[in-house]
Amino acid sequence: MSHHTLSPPRRRRPDDAARRSDDAVCRPDDAVCQPLDGGGRSAEGGRRRPTGPIRSGRRRHIRLAGLLAVVLAGIGAIAGCGDDSAGADSGELLVGYQRFGGLSLVKARGEAPDAKWSLFESGPALTEALKAGAIDIGQVGEAPPVFAAAGKIKFRIIGTSEPVPQGEAVLVKEARGFRSFADLKGKTVALNKGSNVNWLLVKLLEAHQMTLADINVKYLKPAEARPAFDNDQVDAWIIWDPYFALAEQPGVKILADATGLASNREYVLVSPEALERKPEQIRRFLETYRSVTDWGIANPEQRTKILAPELKIDEPTTARALARSARPLAPVTPEIGAELQAIADGFTKLELIPEPVDIASLVDDRFGEVFR
Repeated sequence: MSHHTLSPPRRRRPDDAARRSDDAVCRPDDAVCQPLDGGGRSAEGGRRRPTGPIRSGRRRHIRLAGLLAVVLAGIGAIAGCGDDSAGADSGELLVGYQRFGGLSLVKARGEAPDAKWSLFESGPALTEALKAGAIDIGQVGEAPPVFAAAGKIKFRIIGTSEPVPQGEAVLVKEARGFRSFADLKGKTVALNKGSNVNWLLVKLLEAHQMTLADINVKYLKPAEARPAFDNDQVDAWIIWDPYFALAEQPGVKILADATGLASNREYVLVSPEALERKPEQIRRFLETYRSVTDWGIANPEQRTKILAPELKIDEPTTARALARSARPLAPVTPEIGAELQAIADGFTKLELIPEPVDIASLVDDRFGEVFR
């Protein structure tokens, strides 16, 4: 599974080329960049050039013509290598996915040949890629859309899944003797900020009449949290599958999951620009996503055999995670919008986002029939 380093593409102005030396029109590592013929040297092959008004005028004419050629070449180079989102017009659908998420099976089966895939460790990282224009569409949990909207990222919510409450949990070491979440008062709890587990934490605190001030929250990415948990640098870890399943080692206990607290749905987000430019591509992709998801649920053993090597996880762990986390897709509805709005309002109340957001207005049901 290939990883992509994502950062907003550096946009070059057309006059950048004119400011560079005569022997190149863009960065040396650009695939389309080649030295200009002659490297700005005299067309006379280095012979002594005559002087005088006529020759000077000719030289000025040649220099101006050369400058124009450099500028035009620079514009061509910018069109060819200046913006990663240029792939958006090449027939590719730029898809962001997370390890183990429903889209992983689509990728593993090669069912979307026109898709260009980018892997992300978490939902917040994926929404940043949407902001940068590096992807057209992607899949996240229930909290990332709220944090993305609070961060003024432009997107629409076009699909969801059935609830997956068993797919996220609070993990602790059995030897520590914790019996309920209330026992974590004054303890250090690790989680990924802005991910689905952030909402689970809010609901757990609420259910046990606790506040954020009652625990020491340590925001860590999954790759950072696992060693911290293993080495007892944190008392508990709130995490989702497959990281959840991978951490279920001897001596590790599930203190609580999201059952009765949070839906933990998956959501499909798309950029407004992609909706405008590629509606039929998106529709076809969603139809594939739906059919592959349904096939996987109907064929769990085959699904495990396909996904285990893709995820680089052993088959028993993959099967355990899929059994509790793989759910059918579902259309977005006003009720889904209300569910997301409740999450947004909860984060606003706790000042986890800077101001209220109208997340319900971002729900777009134009592809609803694909998911029914």
